Amino acid sequence: MNIDYPFILDNGLKLLTSIVLGGIIGAEREYKGRNIGFRTIILITLGSTFFTILSLVIGGTQDPTRIASNIITGVGFLGAGAIFRDGISVKGVTTASIIWISAAIGMACGIAQYEFAIMVTLSVMIILLGFTGIQKFIDQYNRELEYVFTVTNETQILQDVEELIRSHKLRFERTGIQKQNNQLTLTYDIKGGERQHEAFINSLQHSPVVVSFKV
Repeated sequence: MNIDYPFILDNGLKLLTSIVLGGIIGAEREYKGRNIGFRTIILITLGSTFFTILSLVIGGTQDPTRIASNIITGVGFLGAGAIFRDGISVKGVTTASIIWISAAIGMACGIAQYEFAIMVTLSVMIILLGFTGIQKFIDQYNRELEYVFTVTNETQILQDVEELIRSHKLRFERTGIQKQNNQLTLTYDIKGGERQHEAFINSLQHSPVVVSFKV
């Protein structure tokens, strides 16, 4: 039995590189306590690299992209499973994007495009670590929260509640209204800066219009 050492070393380097690069991204996810963490990201990059290598070996002179193209489909299912809805917010989109880009990094390793793989990994880390401050800055001026108000069922009560929201220069959309006994439960999606939200919440605590509320 002849052992093809160059083949083993070449593909071993591909697999090892994918583990290292996946570990870099996974460490950041693990540090932030995300559901998709260190080991998961490594497995995604490693699996993508392995399937890419198989597509090259099995494909031979035929089309080697058939197996590789199906990696994207499989990763799509993983990404979809990471996205969920929490109230008005859709969470897990960043995690799904990281799953997708991690698979791409793994595929780049599988075809020995190490420069691209390293460059994209560094770009991902810059976005995850360096752009956090920019995201916080944006949230200071444009943050969306779901408010649920309990109010008495009186004439003009909707106008009173919405006028209170407008007085704090907040943008809003009423998403629900329920009547129970002599009270109404109103649900609003409200957008604005953090300070505007804080001032609005403070005014709600002393407002005669609202019986109770939750954010």
